[in-house]
Order: sequence, then C-alpha cells, then structure tokens
Amino acid sequence: MRKLIIIAVLLFGIFVNAQEKKWTLIECVNYALENNISIEQSQLDVTLADIDKKQAVFNFLPNLNANGSYGINTGANINPATNQFENNTFRSASASANSGINIFSGLSNWKTLQRAKLNQIAAQYRLDKMKDDISLFVANSFLQILFNREQLKVLQAQNEVTKENIANTQELVDAGVLPQGDLLELKATDATQAQQIIAAENALFIAKLGLAQTLQLEDYETFDVVDQDYGLFGEDILNKGASEIVEKAKEEVNDVKIAQANFDLSEKDLELSRTNYYPTLSGFVGYNTRWASTQINPFTGEDIPFIDQLYLFDGTSVGLQLNVPIFNRLSTRNNVQRSKVAVERSKLLLEQAELDLESTVYQAYNDAKNSKKSYEAALQTEEARKLAFEYAKERYDVGLSNAFDFNQSRTAYENAQSDVIRTKYDYIFRLKILEFYFGLPITDLN
Repeated sequence: MRKLIIIAVLLFGIFVNAQEKKWTLIECVNYALENNISIEQSQLDVTLADIDKKQAVFNFLPNLNANGSYGINTGANINPATNQFENNTFRSASASANSGINIFSGLSNWKTLQRAKLNQIAAQYRLDKMKDDISLFVANSFLQILFNREQLKVLQAQNEVTKENIANTQELVDAGVLPQGDLLELKATDATQAQQIIAAENALFIAKLGLAQTLQLEDYETFDVVDQDYGLFGEDILNKGASEIVEKAKEEVNDVKIAQANFDLSEKDLELSRTNYYPTLSGFVGYNTRWASTQINPFTGEDIPFIDQLYLFDGTSVGLQLNVPIFNRLSTRNNVQRSKVAVERSKLLLEQAELDLESTVYQAYNDAKNSKKSYEAALQTEEARKLAFEYAKERYDVGLSNAFDFNQSRTAYENAQSDVIRTKYDYIFRLKILEFYFGLPITDLN
C-alpha cells in the first residue's frame, strides 16, 4: 500500500509538471523545426535529390539482364533449337544474359552527375529557407503571445483601479459629496473594461492556439509560453549600415542562394540538351542457349540430353553499336533553344532576387529605426499621460472634476500604455528580422 501511494504521488507530480510546462522561444523553434509538415516535405525533397545523385553515379556502370522462357508447342512451329519447322508437339526453353555499357554519349552521364550534385545543393537551400521561414513565423507568434499577455495584464490592472475608484466614489456619493452620475460613469467604465478583458483573453488564447498548431501539438488547450517580461535586447545591429547588412544577407539568406542554384541548374540543363547533338557509342556482350524436347541425335537416334543441348545450342555475342543523329525533326535544336530561354529566365530571376533582397533589407532597416522612434515616443507619451492622469485623479478625489473628465484622462493613459506594449514588441521583432538578415540566431531574447 505504501508503494502504491509513493507511485501515485510521483505520477501526480509528473502530471502537474506536464501541465505546468511553459515553452521558451528556443524550445518552440527547435520543436517546430523537427515536427513541422512543411519542413518534413522539404526534407523529402532533399532525400529525393540524394537518390538522384546515387542514380547518376550508378549510370556509369554497365547493365546486366537475364531472361528465360518455357513453352509447349503443337502443330507446325519453329523448333527453337534447330530453327526448323516441325509439325509436332514439343516443349522448348531458352535463356539468355546480356550486358551493355555506355562508352560515349556526349558526356551526358558526367553532366547528369554534375546536375544531380547541383540539385542536392538547391534542395538543401530550399530546406534551409523553409526552416528560416518557420523560425521567423514561430518567433513572431511567440512575441504576439507576449504582447497579448502584457496587454491583458494592463487591462486587468486598470480594471482594479476602476473598481477601487467605484468603491471610493460610492462612499462620496453616499456622503453627498459627488453626484450619482459620477458613480454611474465609473460603473459603465468598469463594464467596458470587462469587455476589453474578455477580448484580450480571447486574443491571447487565439495566439497560443496558433503557435500550438504550428508546433502540431495536440494538447493546445494547456499550451503556454514562459511568463517573463522581456526587455529590449542589444540594439547593436542598428549601429551597422544598411549596405553592410545587405552584403551579409546575400551570404546568409537562402532566397538568393536558391536563385543562384536554379541558375546553375539551368546552365547544366543547357549542356545536357547539347549532348544530343553527339553520336552515341555503346558496347554489348550476350550469351544465350536453348532446349527442345524432340531433339534426336542423328548418330544414335536417341534424344539429346537436356544438359548436352544447352552446350550444343548456345551462343555468344560481342559488339559495338554506334548511333549517329542525322535528322530528328529539329527536336534537339528546339530543346537547346528552350534551355537557352530557361537560362535567361533564371538569370533574370537571380537578378530580381538580389534586388528584392536589397530592397527588403533596406525596408527592414528603416522599419527597425522607425519602430525605435515609435517606441521612444510611446514611452514619452505614456509618462506624460501618467502625470496627467495622476493630476486628474487628485482633482477628482477632492471633487474638483467630474467622472467624465476623469475617465477621459484615464482612457488616454490606458491607450498610451497599450501603445508602449505594441511598439515595444513591434520593435523587438523588427530587430530580430535585421539580425536574421545578418546571420544571427533569432532564438535569443534577453
């Protein structure tokens, strides 16, 4: 009985810990990278690229095939052993083995191997880009939860102040110091704040649900992230020039790498299409043998044994085969022209990717700087609104202002607090984007 109690306590402790599990940003990102469906699909593309490379290597080897047949023939048929017509019922069998090797085909095997290697690189770039996209999405979702949580805390704190004011105002109304309208105004504010709290709780739940679904967690109702008020981390990235970040981004961001890999693939496809202009030379070797049930030895008049027939009627073949393309309705020429167009198209896409990256980085840099200004302005506004609210509260408490004016001041202060939270997390995310373009991990929040 004592052992059962100990086990039950341990299991309960494990259950409680599982329920109280709160995820950090790095845990969310790592889990998403291991379980996200889009990443798993990109990983399959990498696996296929690896298989294509293996096949390109094995294409250098000769092939080897074997076949056999067995049949029963009636009536007039050609005896496969003698190649003579026989009007008889007989059984026959044949077997052969052959091997061929590509000696020369315009170096197509070599170029196919090179293309397979390039495709491996491109597939890895696409996988890395998918991981980057998922990481950024997770980071944004994580910060959205933090924003909604802080917003909820502010609303709850504001509502507590309102409830205290209602209690104080009730006493003043009962004493005849303040009119009943002031109390009704505060109660209306309390009801409005209750609605705002419900909306904020719903927004927080939706944000958690979205991140949990991104992580593909089934128990999303208990999912939560660490309850920590993150301050602003290092802003060193803004000390770097936008052009410096652009140059670094060209080395780190996979969009340009993918475009470059696609351009390299298109050039290799052009080389492959040109190999069809060249003649092909292949070698072959083969062995065959046959047997029939009615083979008679002309000297003894007896049936020739099965094993003896295999030796008597076997044969080998060795040779070379040359194929020279002369006219194929211009299909090779047109394929080469198509490949040239594809090269030009991929070249333009590469140039466009570089331009887009440069534009995106400059935009991200300006967004980060403007977000910093917005955050600093919001802090100043919040401080001013706080002083104005405290002054309005003092006047209201001594009966020098009415509830409407007091609520106006409080509403302005509440909006200023919300703006601080919004601009803070917007600024954090803008900084993380810049750091991402500079090749820094996005999982660090200090």
